[in-house]
Formats: sequence, C-alpha cells, structure tokens
Amino acid sequence: MAANILIVEDEESILELIAINLHQAGFNPIRALNAEYAENIIREALPDLIILDWMLPGMNGADFAKRVRSNSNTKSVPIIMLTAKSEEDDKLKGLDIGADDYMTKPFSPKELIARIKAVLRRKMPELVDEPISINGLTLDSNKHLLKNNNKTISI
Repeated sequence: MAANILIVEDEESILELIAINLHQAGFNPIRALNAEYAENIIREALPDLIILDWMLPGMNGADFAKRVRSNSNTKSVPIIMLTAKSEEDDKLKGLDIGADDYMTKPFSPKELIARIKAVLRRKMPELVDEPISINGLTLDSNKHLLKNNNKTISI
C-alpha cells in the first residue's frame, strides 16, 4: 500500500518536482497550493505524511502545523517542513510547533525521499516498501517473500 503524502507548497514548479519524485519512489502525492485547500483535503482523507512549506499565501505553514497538531484527528500525522527559512531560530520554531523533520531549500529530492522513509519507518513501518535483511535472510512483506542468501524459501 503506497503512503499518501500531502504536499503543501505554493510554488507550482517545486510542487510538481516533489510530486514526480514521490510518485517515482512509490508514494501517492496529493497536491495543495495553500493551507486552506490542504485543510479541505485532510477533512476528506487523512494523509500519511505532510510536506509543508512555511511561507504560504493566506495561512502560513507554521500556523497550519499548529492546527494540525491541535486537532485530535490529525495530531499524529507526521510533518516535514520544507522551506527557504534556513536560520537556526526558524528551524527550532518549526520543530517546536510539531514538525517531525525540517529541510531547507534548495533541497535534494533524494534526501527528501530518504527523510520521508525515515519518518514513516518510525511512525508507520508498514507504509515503507523496504525489505528487511539480517544475516542473509531477507523478508519482503509486500511481496510475501522470504529469502535465504537470495534463494526463495517456500512455506
């Protein structure tokens, strides 16, 4: 099952760049150009994770994050702030208001995907499509496969 990732970003080119990379990584991107539209999306279907810009038109990302954290239905949804605000005080404020992670622009799409996977592994490991390998044994729960040194084990 692909994780639904809500991207709240007002710059359409950045929004599309993130969405394309999420799709290629096996996630289901959901787009919102502002916080108000994102709230409507959340009312209809709760996302598995939110990527949130700070500087949005209307309600800014910090206020939106506070609203997400204060709502009993959404308070556990992970948030990754992705913003041009790069000062230490900004990062601290973002984390203090409830962001699970904080990245600054410009950013690496590969690093963003890695951070998304890391947050999801902690919050909802079943949403990350990564096999588990230990001492030659590999378990791929999505494909329902168990391998020993790359040889499939039948059960």
